Amino acid sequence: MAKKTLSVVARKKSFRNWIYGNLTCFSQEHMQTFGYLASMLPVVEDLYEKDEDKVEALSTYTTFFNTEPQIGTMVVGLTASLEEARANGESIDDETINGLRAGLMGPLAGLGDSIIVGTFIPILLGIALGLASGGSVLGPLFYIVAWNLIMYFGMKYAYNRGYSLGSSAVEALVGSESESLRSSIVMIGTMVIGSVAATWINVTTSLNIAGVDIQATLDGIFPKALNLLFVYLCWWLMTKKKINPTLVMLILVVVALVGVLVGVFNPGLSY
Repeated sequence: MAKKTLSVVARKKSFRNWIYGNLTCFSQEHMQTFGYLASMLPVVEDLYEKDEDKVEALSTYTTFFNTEPQIGTMVVGLTASLEEARANGESIDDETINGLRAGLMGPLAGLGDSIIVGTFIPILLGIALGLASGGSVLGPLFYIVAWNLIMYFGMKYAYNRGYSLGSSAVEALVGSESESLRSSIVMIGTMVIGSVAATWINVTTSLNIAGVDIQATLDGIFPKALNLLFVYLCWWLMTKKKINPTLVMLILVVVALVGVLVGVFNPGLSY
């Protein structure tokens, strides 16, 4: 029997289904399950001829799946490679594939959140905010174009890399050598968030006690101290008190309003 090889057309369709539909029918119960299933449809169609074989193969991808969509694209490419191997008679079963998917989705979610959400998006937004100063349309245009181009080609690379590496991608992604990379990325992401907070948040006080300008005193001891205080307050409310971000924003509005009315904050308070 001739060896079955997943066609380039099928891989392109699989990638397209994932990039546009990874959140298809998203719910708290299934998360990205159906988006993943949609991305594997072209793969299964290309590798199997009998309908019963297609149904059996697709049933593998009905189990729960959820990860960071961009970095997680590598898992889709990886399972496409494993499905190709299974179609050629290699000893790969549902348990093996789902074990790899379940084992990778958590670490990749942490890696993706650190790189994409915690580092890359804040950097892009910081640049866009700078370009948008004075009401320039360059800011939003830059972000839309830059994000979509980098996201598309980055995800395409991740898919193809996962497909080419096959099962060897597992060690590269969750092995001991990747731990230092993840720790470094988390550190960089934390520094980026701190830089954004120091640059774009502007909390100042108009308090003057016994002739002492409190804001000037704070600036001399610890510049941006109030910025840090408000960022820490938001973190404490959301992580320790489990208050959702919308309610936290409402709390900040009330604090700002009351603070300005009683003369604690300057009317130019922004965050």
